[in-house]
Amino acid sequence: MNNQNFFNIKIAGCERTLPLCSVSDKLKIAAFIMFGDVEITEKSACELLKICPDFDILVTAESKGIPLCYEMARQSGKNYIVARKSAKLYMKSPISVDVKSITTANIQKLYLAEEEIKKIKNKRILLVDDVISTGKSIAALEELVTKANGKIVGKACVLAEGDACRRNDIIFLEKLPVFPIE
Repeated sequence: MNNQNFFNIKIAGCERTLPLCSVSDKLKIAAFIMFGDVEITEKSACELLKICPDFDILVTAESKGIPLCYEMARQSGKNYIVARKSAKLYMKSPISVDVKSITTANIQKLYLAEEEIKKIKNKRILLVDDVISTGKSIAALEELVTKANGKIVGKACVLAEGDACRRNDIIFLEKLPVFPIE
């Protein structure tokens, strides 16, 4: 059932109906929320791990991609790091980059602390997110990891939204269309 309010999709063998949400007066996107969906998180992690290059550490932003990153870490037996959206009191000598994503109204920052920077330095890093759309969030994460001297070996997501499915620098399971409002 694909109509003006919903979009049906099959991801890693799981069928889901996603609500359509307006992001502007000209565009709707299908809202894919992994939070609370254990089945799709586990199966997506498993399928992504089959097609991703070898890595030492997974890195994601403090976002809806956290459950996926955790599950990929659990299944692979490797560690993960979450780039935070605010500097915390316990973070020593953090580095940061700016990010503006399609689903966030304002410019945000992503931070890594000194301890995380040491773990990333000279390691093979797989960047992970739930959806790549404009690519701005994954580009900010890439910039942050590069500042920490990590070697990015891949950028993985469950869904490539809109034009992102034409990119040859990301690994994804399914294409997710965008929906122009006429």
